[in-house]
Amino acid sequence: MSITSEEKIGRKPFELLFDQRRLATVIAELADRINADYADQTPVLLGVLKGCFVFMADLIRQIQLPVEVEFVSASSYRHGTTQESELAFNGPLSIPLTGRHVLIVEAIVDTGRTVDTIRKRVDVLEPASVEVVTLIDKPASHRVKLDIKYKGFSIGNEFVIGFGLDNTQRYRNLPFVGKMIDLQ
Repeated sequence: MSITSEEKIGRKPFELLFDQRRLATVIAELADRINADYADQTPVLLGVLKGCFVFMADLIRQIQLPVEVEFVSASSYRHGTTQESELAFNGPLSIPLTGRHVLIVEAIVDTGRTVDTIRKRVDVLEPASVEVVTLIDKPASHRVKLDIKYKGFSIGNEFVIGFGLDNTQRYRNLPFVGKMIDLQ
């Protein structure tokens, strides 16, 4: 893994963690598991914005089942690389979830507070089941006990960007996942 220079790409330096090929392979594997587990079902994929949009777009194209899609906007990183103490949520759900199989789709699970809070909100709506799908899990950072059924990668406490993940709304468009490097 090499460090890309700030001058070359006009961005903060980072180290490549997962390239496009590796991301595509892992997403296809997650979709295969979902296809098998929900055969003859129509699950609702509940995407957690904004970070999930690239991952969820690739994932949904690999799922060979009828699905419905809903989004919830939640953020804990609003001003850089430090998490806020309160989660910010926007918007009500438009799809009824009672009796439905719900897959909460997160790009990254860090402390787990966002997924835990969303899961509690969904549980009140009496779904048939609720599972979590994440591209990246940071288990050492969890602050709540979580059961993540579908996870692509597990990493340490790195701050990552790209493939929908941002640093102050930047870098979401990178086609890979990189680890931010602090040169201070």
